[in-house]
Amino acid sequence: MAERSGSHRPPISLHALGRKLESEPMSPAPLLSVRDLAVAFPGPTDPLMVVDGVSFDIAPGETLGLVGESGCGKTMTALSLMRLLPTSGRIERGNIIFQGKNLGGLPESGPSSMESLRGRHISMIFQDPGAALNPVYPVGTQIGEMYEIHLGLSRREASIKAVSMLEKVGIPDPGLRAGSYPHELSGGMRQRVMIAMALACEPALLIADEPTTALDVTIQAQILDLILEMQTRLGMAVLFISHNLGVVARVADEVAVMYSGRIVEQARAGDIFDNPGHPYTKGLIRTLPQIGHRVERMATIPGFVPGPGHRPPGCHFAERCEIAVPECLKNDPRLEAHREHHDAHHMVACLKEAS
Repeated sequence: MAERSGSHRPPISLHALGRKLESEPMSPAPLLSVRDLAVAFPGPTDPLMVVDGVSFDIAPGETLGLVGESGCGKTMTALSLMRLLPTSGRIERGNIIFQGKNLGGLPESGPSSMESLRGRHISMIFQDPGAALNPVYPVGTQIGEMYEIHLGLSRREASIKAVSMLEKVGIPDPGLRAGSYPHELSGGMRQRVMIAMALACEPALLIADEPTTALDVTIQAQILDLILEMQTRLGMAVLFISHNLGVVARVADEVAVMYSGRIVEQARAGDIFDNPGHPYTKGLIRTLPQIGHRVERMATIPGFVPGPGHRPPGCHFAERCEIAVPECLKNDPRLEAHREHHDAHHMVACLKEAS
């Protein structure tokens, strides 16, 4: 296979990406534990698996970055945790254990239900705040509803809390902005409103699905700082979903790389950038631009992520891989310890890189 432009660049430094190189190991007691999660949609003959055998843990106060190209199953993983899959989607198998409860077995409504958990104990920042916010209600009213529904506050008390929350997320003149409708706010302001809604009831788990995608780099940095600040204050666990490894490097303690519905590599953030194991992870890191390093052409990963109905046998990445051998086209690799690591925490699904 032809060599790609930029393949001999120096390794990415997490210091250069604005993130500490090392952090403490994860707590042995996870807040969220996902095991063998599979999500499917109806197909012409067989179900189409958009998420296939995903497992991970997130401890209180920790951030797991879930990264990968569009269409790899990141958002469907998040929606399955919230039990908000599209009507035709369903969880085929697996367990989602949150605070000791199996979310798959909870009723939708009632005193101990998903309805009582969403917004109160598990919150989500959606990709598009313009679509997630109700256009016919002022943003202060929408935030206030969180306090009324989940904490039982009066409308007046909820309104005061909503204004206070808008101030905490850095919106100027929060009393005035609480009366604004979503279309009257900038993209960055709407994203801050979404964060205010998500954090209003101080959830134990925040799911942030591409929270900075549509924002310019200045607003993006402000939003990331805000999420980290609120996480530190509340001790939240965070599932941070993005296609941008540079952004994830700044916020994540642990990184899981997803490809074609599966996790192909998982490790502490420093290990992922210092010693990536899977060829797909290496390709993603090569595509990161570096300040002060000029290249004639940006590095790319040729080809496309195969859709759920068009996945090849064997390794799903084999047809795009520089180091693939005939065995890769036949055998499906399992997530196993990286051969260059003595501990079992750095996991990689690659026949040539696993121990």
